[in-house]
Amino acid sequence: MAAPYHPPVKHSVEVAGHRTSISLEPLFWQMLRDAAQHEGVALSTLVARIDAERIRAPRPPGLAGAVRLWLVARLLDDAPPGAGQ
Repeated sequence: MAAPYHPPVKHSVEVAGHRTSISLEPLFWQMLRDAAQHEGVALSTLVARIDAERIRAPRPPGLAGAVRLWLVARLLDDAPPGAGQ
């Protein structure tokens, strides 16, 4: 794997019927595409779901932060018990 250090890259996605831009590092874009493919949904559908979840939070982060947090939480949920301790 190439070094994951790269500045964020901006992409437009449709969320709740409107286009918005999200800036994520390429590693997170790849993880997001992989997650959408794994779940059998379009990338914009997955981002819209993350956005809806984030809005319900008591102190919602920005959308890019929410995407990063969702991806890390997904990794932690999939990790074997005791990993990372």
